[in-house]
Amino acid sequence: MKRRRLCDGGMEHGGRTEVQISVQEDITDKVQSFSSSKNCPPHPGFMWGVCIRCGVMKPNSESDDQIGVALKYIHKDFELTDKEVARLRENDLQKLLPRQKLYLVLDLDHTLLNSARFVEVPPEEGAYVASTYLKGISNAESEVGETGRSLYRLMSLQMWTKLRPFVHAFLEEASEMYEMYVYTMGERAYALRMAKLLDPTGKYFGTRVISQGDSTRRHQKDLDVVLGAESAVVILDDTEQVWPRHRSNLIVMERYHFFSSSCRQFNLQSQSLTHLMRDETETEGALASMLRVLRSVHQMFFDQHDDGHAARSGFKGRDVRQVLKAVRLKILEGCKIVFSRIFPTAYPAEKHHLWRLAEELGATCSTTLDESVTHVVALDLGTDKARWAVQHKRHLVHPHWLEGASYLWQRQIERNFTITAKKNSSASTFVESIPVLPQDVDGIEVDSSQNREENDGNIDVGS
Repeated sequence: MKRRRLCDGGMEHGGRTEVQISVQEDITDKVQSFSSSKNCPPHPGFMWGVCIRCGVMKPNSESDDQIGVALKYIHKDFELTDKEVARLRENDLQKLLPRQKLYLVLDLDHTLLNSARFVEVPPEEGAYVASTYLKGISNAESEVGETGRSLYRLMSLQMWTKLRPFVHAFLEEASEMYEMYVYTMGERAYALRMAKLLDPTGKYFGTRVISQGDSTRRHQKDLDVVLGAESAVVILDDTEQVWPRHRSNLIVMERYHFFSSSCRQFNLQSQSLTHLMRDETETEGALASMLRVLRSVHQMFFDQHDDGHAARSGFKGRDVRQVLKAVRLKILEGCKIVFSRIFPTAYPAEKHHLWRLAEELGATCSTTLDESVTHVVALDLGTDKARWAVQHKRHLVHPHWLEGASYLWQRQIERNFTITAKKNSSASTFVESIPVLPQDVDGIEVDSSQNREENDGNIDVGS
């Protein structure tokens, strides 16, 4: 069966756009060009149950070399075998790395933007955002994806969408270093609408927009549907739990809670940005911090001081997961930390998530005090170790200091995370523009990861 016939038929089977047809043609070209054999079987992939190379119907019983993955975001009936996916990834990688580019998979809601249904936004909150961000703009105009705009009243979806500050500059600069995908747990209509707001011309994502229905695992995200080698993929997402198989590729960033419904959704005690009547800053907000991290990862991967051998060998053997690990180990390098009443006395300290987090960030942890200790992490001033830190002029910080370093991938200024005499007092934010994390209850630390749900709410906007 000829490729043109398959693609023409696509207009009858799902109403694909010209761009989507072009993508399917491109994939088919690649499959046919790089298959080790021009004959079937084995079949490289199928469209509507027909082999894209020989035109034979897909066998009812699959052999091991015919087990594959459905690439629904390219076409709802398109699938490639695992062998052909691996071949395409390797070929694409050989083309991408000499251009000094990696892959970047981006989440949408709470990472690049925040959406809320009209019914979830109280009248006073709606009036505030409209008067602040849509002054002089009609309802019809508020749906248009103008560059420079940050708030949209989407009547077709019955929701507000607020783009995170710095997002346009972030995408522009990141696109020079990374080939980018969108991957959201939201429904496809929502995913495509958000991608259109972020990328009106399609120059950043093209058709690389993956939604909930395209994923092969329920309530999870996986790189099996991304046509990029895992060794070169960086993931930026606010929810760690949805990436159980790819945490070593993941950069977890602080959630963007612009609307009050977002805070209610995660049972946060902190106030939304609309309640505070402010927003993250362009230069010091979360996306600006993440762009600095992505630059560091990119530079370390390609090593600007390399003698040229790596480039000549196609950067063979390099793995971005090792680079991410190395970058994190530098964040608190040189710090020695003692925890004070953060976990019960009988609890194995080295198993606590804050202990593990500190070591992941390059710090050394200890249960005893000595002159080499640089930081004491505590919840109040009344412990012996806290008093020791004050007497010996060591840094005495709240646990949020560690979490801030983790989210922003850089050591935080200790004076912004000092402890007051009252146990349950509010800690400083990670940066001036980010809301406070959930507070501790009765002196017992609350694991903020418990608030990271698999699905970002019931409005089908995804995570």
